[in-house]
Amino acid sequence: MFCYQTRIRNLYHCLHILTQFLLPYRLLTRLTYRLTRVRLSWLKNKMIKGFIWIFQVDMSDALEPDACAYPDFNAFFTRALKLGVRPIADGDKAICCPVDGTISQIGIVEADTLLQAKDHLFSLTNLLGGNPERALPFRDGYFATIYLSPRDYHRVHMPLSGQLREMIHIPGRLFSVSPLTVQVVSSLFARNERVVILFETAAGQMAIVLVGAINVASIETVWAGAITPPLGRKIRHWVYQSSGSGLTNIDKGMELGRFNMGSTVILLFGQNKVIWEPKIQVKTALHVGQRLGEIQPPA
Repeated sequence: MFCYQTRIRNLYHCLHILTQFLLPYRLLTRLTYRLTRVRLSWLKNKMIKGFIWIFQVDMSDALEPDACAYPDFNAFFTRALKLGVRPIADGDKAICCPVDGTISQIGIVEADTLLQAKDHLFSLTNLLGGNPERALPFRDGYFATIYLSPRDYHRVHMPLSGQLREMIHIPGRLFSVSPLTVQVVSSLFARNERVVILFETAAGQMAIVLVGAINVASIETVWAGAITPPLGRKIRHWVYQSSGSGLTNIDKGMELGRFNMGSTVILLFGQNKVIWEPKIQVKTALHVGQRLGEIQPPA
């Protein structure tokens, strides 16, 4: 009986992955974008209430706990939280978690290689858009991959205070980033559409990668608004001033962007720049502001 159930489960998993290669993911994502912005009260309320029931969403932390008060589904999904419910880790050296989510992987970059899941590795250079010079500061550095489930808060906050230096939008596929898919689809994070954001911090260069997924109909930043859509087919690159009056500085704990529908964040630091908290392991659930690690003192 156990063997039969295992075969059925494995077959389901195979079909689930196969459909992602066959689905018109761009069309589905465009439809999701439109549907999540419908403002017909009866329809958006049904979608929101159904979503809360299916995913057991906790609305007690929301600034607006009344599900029907949101003008559309996307406003509910990207809801703000009450002030103070996500305290930020104290101390200038403390690195705080940028999102509510679960640790998918955490550790050290091996030269140009990151661990995606058991038996699955992917390229740091490819993740950052194929530019070896952009990847160089993070070789042999530190990374943390954090998965946001549908029930999680979907705004992204600064792990450290930093100065914005670059932003790169990299078009790609839109595979699901669910744990099941991550364990099967090779180089998923370096294949999916993503936005790479580079900051200069007290720990040197810091990269925050916002990974898109199927039905993630938009990724936004606080300084540029919506980066996707359009989904596009060419890499787009923005360079920001490093001096003068045009500087963009964002303090630790402040919002830097959001997913309009959920996904994954990958955080990168350079070699010997940070130390991750030993108690944080794969499958550890975290909230925005919790201590993720600290800046490593100079040797």
